[in-house]
Amino acid sequence: MNTDFTLQGLGCANCAAKIEADVKKLTGILSASVSFATSKLQIKTAGDYSDDMHQAVLAIVHRHEPDIVVQKSTDTKTVKGEKSVMLKAVWLAGGFTIFAVGMVLEYVFNDVLNMGINGYIIFALFAVSYLMLGTKVLVKMVRNLLKGQIFDENFLMGIATVGAFAIGEFAAASAVMVLYQVGEFFQELAVQKSKKRIGDLMDIRPDYANVLVNGEERKASPETVSVGDIIIVKPGEKIPLDGVVIEGEAMLDTSALTGESVPRKAVAADTVLSGCINQNGVLTIRVTQTFGESTVSKIIDLVENAANKKAPTETFITKFAKYYTPIVVFLGALMAVVPPLFFGGDWSDWIYRSLVFLVIACPCALVLSIPLGFFSGIGSSSKKGVLVKGGNYLEALANLDIVVFDKTGTLTKGVFKVTALQPQNGFSESELLKWTAHAETFSNHPIALSILKEYGKGIDKTVLSQYEEIAGHGVSVYVNGKTIFAGNEKLMKKIGIDFSESQSIGTKVYLAVDNVYAGCIVISDEIKSDIRETISALKALGVRKTVMLTGDTPLIAEAVANAVGIDEVYSSLLPQQKVEKVEMLSKQKQSKKTLAFVGDGINDAPVLAMADVGIAMGGLGSDAAIEASDVVLMTDEPAKLIEAVKVARFTRRIVWQNIVISLAVQFVFLFLGMIGVASIWEAVFADVGISLLAVFNSRRILGI
Repeated sequence: MNTDFTLQGLGCANCAAKIEADVKKLTGILSASVSFATSKLQIKTAGDYSDDMHQAVLAIVHRHEPDIVVQKSTDTKTVKGEKSVMLKAVWLAGGFTIFAVGMVLEYVFNDVLNMGINGYIIFALFAVSYLMLGTKVLVKMVRNLLKGQIFDENFLMGIATVGAFAIGEFAAASAVMVLYQVGEFFQELAVQKSKKRIGDLMDIRPDYANVLVNGEERKASPETVSVGDIIIVKPGEKIPLDGVVIEGEAMLDTSALTGESVPRKAVAADTVLSGCINQNGVLTIRVTQTFGESTVSKIIDLVENAANKKAPTETFITKFAKYYTPIVVFLGALMAVVPPLFFGGDWSDWIYRSLVFLVIACPCALVLSIPLGFFSGIGSSSKKGVLVKGGNYLEALANLDIVVFDKTGTLTKGVFKVTALQPQNGFSESELLKWTAHAETFSNHPIALSILKEYGKGIDKTVLSQYEEIAGHGVSVYVNGKTIFAGNEKLMKKIGIDFSESQSIGTKVYLAVDNVYAGCIVISDEIKSDIRETISALKALGVRKTVMLTGDTPLIAEAVANAVGIDEVYSSLLPQQKVEKVEMLSKQKQSKKTLAFVGDGINDAPVLAMADVGIAMGGLGSDAAIEASDVVLMTDEPAKLIEAVKVARFTRRIVWQNIVISLAVQFVFLFLGMIGVASIWEAVFADVGISLLAVFNSRRILGI
């Protein structure tokens, strides 16, 4: 059973990781995931989610973040959060102003400790600014220490500033707290803007539906509309639920679902999907899916839950941070004690150096920016019409080595088309097509339908008689007294027709009229126009091998592979044999690289599940595609795969930039603090600066 919560007021990425780790340890909980990017807690239990479990979860959340409001994601009531941004800004400005006045006076009078009444005034100013902005941090530190929770940012800032006061560094102590809180404020603003920007990309949830009840139009929540209800969608409105147009005509903006800017025309009998915007005209639609099962609901759910599937890099950094902070704190403690105790150093000097260690020790930049980076990548992909179900799959896309394609519906359109007319014995192309179309009139086979479509004329069925299907061979029919046979080469041999087999690639329909061979029609599955460019682009991006798996004959398979530039071909495969081939290919991929399978998402579920990353092509509105795959290309365009890989690689580059820059700056300042070059001021600037830089760097992903 899955239970989802919103953690309102979650502002600490490090705390989010700790909440997740502690909730996972609870009895009866199979898994838990906290997404800092969406402020969501997702819990999976073996049975029902009990009240005892809920109380234990609340205790964990409030132990790490007392001000968080835990609310079920299905609960629509609003909850007041912490102070407004404006009040926080005013409070910060007040504390900063008092601190600034103290700094000016200290500069004027030079020495706080030896200036009498002026010294007390300056000390009071520093103390007031410190308490205004630091009381909350100190309270959290004490509360967490009593609960055995240490090595978080509250402990680090609290112990560093109290230590600074103890050694007479009043200005430094106050400055650390002021700068820390100012940095946290701007960091919170940057994170909120990043979250909002990600949310804006997925702003496809409809606000209302115009429901027709007894001829009257009424506004209603999309969640209350039932299958079969009639809704009206006016120009400028979002289609709130999936349905079929029963009246009207309009151009639809599908960019929120597909990433395509070209509008699509919708007329009576067309299926339309929720999330599209009606650009003009009025549409009357019969609802075919409830809101919970609609396309827009599934997309929102996929993107929101994607953050819960963490990439290996994200998981590693969380574990790294768990051990990194205690190690640095331990080293800071040794630095404060060992040199003065064993080498005669100055206690105040070495304690000050250790405080610099404590200030820079918090790995907030790493823990904050990496999940934000991956979620930004997922949001950017969705904007381009590619749904990625998790950071783990985004990272897998960035490391592609082998890409395996299904043929029908992936490399080809899955639509049969007449590609050659080969008349013989005096028959013309038009006669060949006419007689074959008459023979195939009563068939619903895709081959027959493609011939009828090519013929494009009405057929007088009164002239047809004695129609017969010959199993495994073809059909026979009398047309105005003429005997027509249409089918494969077996049929021609069976009825004793002297014919020559066509060497063209495709499905062949041979025709005999009154026992005379009239020729052959070749039908082929049309290759997608942009697939060759897609294969070339994949190779340019470093994909080592492309492979095609198909149940088609070797001749057709080789022709398609040669036409699009595929490296290897395996033909005449049954579904279970496709699985075997993917298992074999997985053993051939390079170390730490991945294999992707690209299919239509309907008949390839076992292979999609087996690949490192399963990609469904043309998955718009397809339940099977969304369920079976890890990545869904929301249109039938192979080029979307290139977009997805580029976003994945850019995301990886940004994430590693954040990791390298954060660790490099921290190690530099740890070293500078140890040798006494960096002051506590510079350390707090570095700590705050890295976090802000990492957040803004992650936001670059949303712009691609």
